[in-house]
Amino acid sequence: MGGGTPTLLPAADLSRMLAAIRDEFGFTSDAEITTEANPESVDPRYLSELRSGGFNRVSFGMQSARQHVLKILDRTHTPGRPEACVAEARAAGFDHVNLDLIYGTPGETDDDWRASLDAAIGAGPDHVSAYALIVEEGTQLARRIRRGEVPMTDDDEHADRYLIAEEALTAAGFTWYEVSNWATTEAARCRHNELYWTGADWWGAGPGAHSHVGGVRWWNAKHPGAYAQALNDGRSPGAGREVLTAEDRRVERILLELRLAAGCPLDLLRPTGLAAAEKALADGLLDPGPYEAGRAVLTLRGRLLADAVVRDLVD
Repeated sequence: MGGGTPTLLPAADLSRMLAAIRDEFGFTSDAEITTEANPESVDPRYLSELRSGGFNRVSFGMQSARQHVLKILDRTHTPGRPEACVAEARAAGFDHVNLDLIYGTPGETDDDWRASLDAAIGAGPDHVSAYALIVEEGTQLARRIRRGEVPMTDDDEHADRYLIAEEALTAAGFTWYEVSNWATTEAARCRHNELYWTGADWWGAGPGAHSHVGGVRWWNAKHPGAYAQALNDGRSPGAGREVLTAEDRRVERILLELRLAAGCPLDLLRPTGLAAAEKALADGLLDPGPYEAGRAVLTLRGRLLADAVVRDLVD
């Protein structure tokens, strides 16, 4: 459940939704059942209620361990609260806990970022996601940057922060399995996100939710009022759909699977893409070992330039 902050709802409501899904569709015995949460939106009792209701994985939006960075990001929790949340989730019986981090916030230094990584690792999650800041148009941060009130970090700074994250997380026993995601074990990987990256099927419910089944993608009305009205009227809340062509799916497989540690099969590439892959291999952007076995796998340097590599390989 998420994005957004589903834990703004009472835990009983989330558990009731989960029970309705279980009753309608059923769950496998090993189903991954996750909710996202902001650190200030839960407490030990709330987490215990979620665990009793069937949730077994929780993802906390930590973002940073520095107060001035959290302030820029308009986050209201205090430093130290996400680490406490991990302990509370473990005490409640959660099998898997993730912390989300963001790097490249205006005003953040390398030392700030190292402190955030140290705090996240020290909290004891088995999964960490680290994303470069993307400034969305229409947000307060975008307006502040446009007015020159805060500086925007550049790509070189993002690259430096990524390398710092890779070094710290690897040293702590985490292994990258997708460009922005690290886990301590294979069981700790986010299976939900792996569905997206491997082009599998998923069915989303709720305002703005996207779904994909058998090469058909559709999405719901984004505004909660419009979504609710459609349901009240007995209408589908779907706002649009598209049928993916074979070429669409080929391109998306390269785009998404190349981000994975397992890489993408070279037989997805056309001649121009294969030529680009040979050049990427020579430039140290692809790992020669998997390449010999027929797969394109990014090196650490390749991960820093993943978007550029993908752009060349899909031709």
